[in-house]
Amino acid sequence: MDAENRAFEDGWITVREGRISGVGPKATTPDPSGYDEVFDLTGHLVIPGLVNAHTHSAMVLFRGRSEGQSLLTMEGWYNSIREPELSLISSDIGPAVALSAAEMLLSGTTTFCDQYFFAEEIATAVKQAGIRAVIAYGIVQLGDAERGVEELAKATAFLEQQRSADGRVIPWFGPHAPYVDNTEDLLKAEVEVANTFGVGLHLHMACGSEDNEETLGRYGTTASVALEKIGFFNGRIHAAHCIDLSAEDIAVFARAPHASVSYNATAGLRSGRKGICPAVDLRAAGVTVALGTDNVAANNSYDMIAEMRVAGLVASHREGRAQPLSSQDLLRMATIEGAKALGLDGEIGSLEVGKAADITAIDLSGPGYSETPDPETLLIYSGSGRDVRHVWVAGEQLVRDRTLVRRDYASIRADYAKTYESFWRRVAEAKANREVA
Repeated sequence: MDAENRAFEDGWITVREGRISGVGPKATTPDPSGYDEVFDLTGHLVIPGLVNAHTHSAMVLFRGRSEGQSLLTMEGWYNSIREPELSLISSDIGPAVALSAAEMLLSGTTTFCDQYFFAEEIATAVKQAGIRAVIAYGIVQLGDAERGVEELAKATAFLEQQRSADGRVIPWFGPHAPYVDNTEDLLKAEVEVANTFGVGLHLHMACGSEDNEETLGRYGTTASVALEKIGFFNGRIHAAHCIDLSAEDIAVFARAPHASVSYNATAGLRSGRKGICPAVDLRAAGVTVALGTDNVAANNSYDMIAEMRVAGLVASHREGRAQPLSSQDLLRMATIEGAKALGLDGEIGSLEVGKAADITAIDLSGPGYSETPDPETLLIYSGSGRDVRHVWVAGEQLVRDRTLVRRDYASIRADYAKTYESFWRRVAEAKANREVA
């Protein structure tokens, strides 16, 4: 996934001290005796680790709990997610994130962009899993000015405290959405703090009618235009969903110095929204478009290979023509473009000398794969995250032969099951207490 989209048949990669030290065709393979370990990956596709550009890892606790609800509306989000969230406690987060990280690693994702509360607990779980993550401290104001001030202070403290020594945890700011964090003072303050620390802002935008209804009523413009006017787009902005974007909104993203979009096709379809992220138009305007799964209450899966497939199919449907996003485009969106959206394209996203050795090896021996000059298409339209065999992050092998290396998956699942039962018992008790009151 370098600038030339180079691919090597029967190629090789060498790794030293967590970084790619060489890559090339079979004829130039170095002497293996100079290395501690050698993997023969004949019959595999070796790609950069996949980048999930938008999710909420702790929300695995809500998987299967929001059926029949659109989480891209205020009503659906508040009723099926926000009220139960009030029963969350810090000890719930670690087991939930551990399960999410395990599922991502086992399906080939090496980096994810998260936005949620309990950011410190998420960071701790990420470090234990070994995966790479951009963690945006989620701020939900809901019109409460005092709460906004408190959350801003907590988010600032998170930025000050949380820097991973090995670079696998990158702290960001996460204002939930313009229609949730809707005071201009808070939005301006978030931009100021983010720019002071040199970090990005990860938010939901143009998910549904609420964004534009709020800003049209207040400013007479769409959310993107209104935010641009108050300086929100001066720093690094990473916006999820972006379903309801006008041509003027796309122009806002295009002229911003560091604005990107996470196209979350599966979550959009499951929400029942008629609008589809205009990924083709955004890319044509020069905007970086990455791919994300969103949370698994909205998606039910962290499989980025499946997400590439849906993103390609939905783009074809929206544009009314075959493959407006090629398989190579989709793979770039799930690797180097995702890295660029997160400001990490100098570090990850392609198999190039000097970059961190975030690598995914996919077994092509199963059904759906056969001889072809176009392995990207087979991967995306015939493959699955279950075909992933090995995964490395910063040169450390975290998945070997489809098995987690650091911690047994069964123990992760067992801890999560206890947490899940405890959390939903508290939710039921809280609901009963409200009904009595």
